[in-house]
Amino acid sequence: MYPRIRDLREDADLSQTKLAQKLGMSQTGYSKYETGENDIPTAILIRLSDLYNVSIDYMLGVSDCKARK
Repeated sequence: MYPRIRDLREDADLSQTKLAQKLGMSQTGYSKYETGENDIPTAILIRLSDLYNVSIDYMLGVSDCKARK
């Protein structure tokens, strides 16, 4: 899951700092999601899904299909 979260951010041309600002959190806090040091809360997964317009299943690695249902 964590590499997908990073790849989606990079594909959107966002730095960790810019994305963290969009999520209302610190860059350090967000960085811990990408490294797997901290689990990503459901509310953040939903916001990332909305931001990137991909399914949560895709972000979690359950599916290789990016499309949201």
